[in-house]
Amino acid sequence: MNGAELLVSCLEAEGVEHVFGLPGEELEDVLFALRDSSIEFVPTRHEQGAAFMADVHGRLTGEAGVCLATLGPGATNLLTGVADAHLDKSPLVAITGQGSRERLHKESHQHLDIVHTFESVVKWNTQLDDVGVINESVRKAFKLAEYEKPGATHLEIPEDVAAEAVDDDPLPVRDPIRRPDPDGQSIERAARHLADADEPVVLAGNGAVRADASACLHDFVESTGLPVVATFMGKGAISDRDEQSLMTLASGLNDEAASVVEGADCVLAIGYDIAEHDPEGWNSNKETTVLHLDHEPAEVYEHYNPEVEIVADISRGLERLTESVDRTWEPWCSDVHETVHSHALTKPDEDDPMTVAGVLPHLREAMADDDVLLSDVGSHKMAIAKGFPVYEPNTCIISNGLASMGIAVPGGVAADLAVDSNVVVATGDGGFLMNAAELETAARLGLGFTVLLFVDDDYGLISEKQEAHTGESFGTRLSNPDFVTFAESFGVTAHRAESWEELSSLLASAVPSDELTLVEIPLDG
Repeated sequence: MNGAELLVSCLEAEGVEHVFGLPGEELEDVLFALRDSSIEFVPTRHEQGAAFMADVHGRLTGEAGVCLATLGPGATNLLTGVADAHLDKSPLVAITGQGSRERLHKESHQHLDIVHTFESVVKWNTQLDDVGVINESVRKAFKLAEYEKPGATHLEIPEDVAAEAVDDDPLPVRDPIRRPDPDGQSIERAARHLADADEPVVLAGNGAVRADASACLHDFVESTGLPVVATFMGKGAISDRDEQSLMTLASGLNDEAASVVEGADCVLAIGYDIAEHDPEGWNSNKETTVLHLDHEPAEVYEHYNPEVEIVADISRGLERLTESVDRTWEPWCSDVHETVHSHALTKPDEDDPMTVAGVLPHLREAMADDDVLLSDVGSHKMAIAKGFPVYEPNTCIISNGLASMGIAVPGGVAADLAVDSNVVVATGDGGFLMNAAELETAARLGLGFTVLLFVDDDYGLISEKQEAHTGESFGTRLSNPDFVTFAESFGVTAHRAESWEELSSLLASAVPSDELTLVEIPLDG
């Protein structure tokens, strides 16, 4: 075989089923190797869309998504999606082509130092500068991408290496590395701090969802009675039906959940990355006792300086804490749970203006517990993070590390390929048009998910922030096409919801269907 065929054989050995990307001249051997493999190559309309697809695949499955691009502009177009995976701790392997090695020492057509360019947004990357390093490098790329904390890795393959003959085999894939059991002394110290606290709170981050620790978290809070507040990316770590759930740090009509965390005398942070949410917001005076349970030590930050760090498997750490904490607390936040949860499920009156917050109760009613909601970035993301109840882990995907606009539609493609449940993507008009061409990809693949498109002719979140600071906004207003006609031109079923009754009916029919559907929602406020 040649180097490209070995590369693809290694991808097959890793269990890869889809590669998302764009073709390129320097990828010719790789593309034909993919054609002759068990892997489906999914041509996308933009490399950024391909990277977002790989990113969301990794978030939903825990297995590295793979994206492919050629050299130069193809590789640089991948960068945003790769960076999103890096900060959102999503396993991803990016593969880029490169010109032949004989021209890389000098200025040449489309040649950039892509390995150096990717250095700050990946856990590891390398050029496959010798055909003999392909099998080791692919195994290393997947091992590091999927190892906690997961993230992105990158491989660059020059076209002459791809064409070179080789007689190697893929390295066997071994069982995932098991994280160690928690240190007993750290468990005892954390248990004492919790027992001494009057109003302790659990803060569940992305890692609590990613590590599949939901069942252990449920047992812990049921045993102790402690309330749980999630980050945006931690939504679903505990069911929002549970009395202990206060939803997220933004939840409540008057930020009641945030107030609980700010007033707590002890915060047990589980799988929490400070890139998700700045701890200065809930520990501004630096006096809260912080306990850290995660796969890695805490970042050094004056507002997040834990008294105890339990660095171990999160589920096992929770099991040990459940055994060791010998105190229970009355459900002192049950009134807050009732307030935030009931408010989230309250539908607007028929004559109320169309708002994102008003849409969410209708959407929750139309979606099953295990259906997946994927949010783009914008003012609608804040409403979803604040007011959309989630009942199972990993069923509400929000980008909040890099918080990159444009992820929703390509993310919907990946989600619909990855899960058996129904998929809904929520996006604003700003983020939608960044990668709207991926509707064609979805239609070509015969996928069936629902796109909720909130239209306010504005980069609304930026307007809100500007107006809060200055009383006015600038540089945010947009004009838009007829979105229904736009979607229909791709063969996508499209509707415009003009009333609450019409919206409810559209969601009830679109969400559970296997049809690719866009529902435009003009916002009134």
